[in-house]
Amino acid sequence: MSQDLPHRAPGRPAMTNQQLPVDFSAFHHMHRPVYLRWAQTILNHRADAEEAVDAAFEQLLMIWTAVLSKENPAAYAWSVLRSRTFDLARARTRRPALLEAAAFETVALTRTADPIGQLEESLALFHAVRQLPPRQMDVMLLLHLHGLTPAQIGDHLGITAAAVRSTARHAKRRLRHTLGLAAEQTEEGHADDIAH
Repeated sequence: MSQDLPHRAPGRPAMTNQQLPVDFSAFHHMHRPVYLRWAQTILNHRADAEEAVDAAFEQLLMIWTAVLSKENPAAYAWSVLRSRTFDLARARTRRPALLEAAAFETVALTRTADPIGQLEESLALFHAVRQLPPRQMDVMLLLHLHGLTPAQIGDHLGITAAAVRSTARHAKRRLRHTLGLAAEQTEEGHADDIAH
């Protein structure tokens, strides 16, 4: 389906883009690129990511009026995306990947004197990120792997930028504990950075 809007929801006739609600079209246009990048990170397969994202948007389209009546439509839409993505991973009998292969492509590997040691650390970090609670994992992936700002992440997850920053702090603390790293103090006196 690529960048096109969903053409049909299951059990419904095909719709043209002109028949779709304007607010749905805007929501789709705003969120689809990030949804797709996140799903591809989880599934490690572009076509599967497109299938999961398209299925999520088709589901949202079927109940769009109800989605808009929710207290937080963006948070609800993200939960649909997560569900569709992990359902597809299970249906394809694949464990969510979290791009462990991406560790081979990290800039750190090209800049280190010990690429094998760096690779081991990167793989351990990806494994630890996979063990985080869902929101913490999503924030860490969007913030550090995809380079979104806290405000951008908040828009997609349906939370405030302050909540994104707080979630990232908690996730980093948990990762440090999981990886057995000593908390490093930043100049402000906060333990906010992973020692990498």
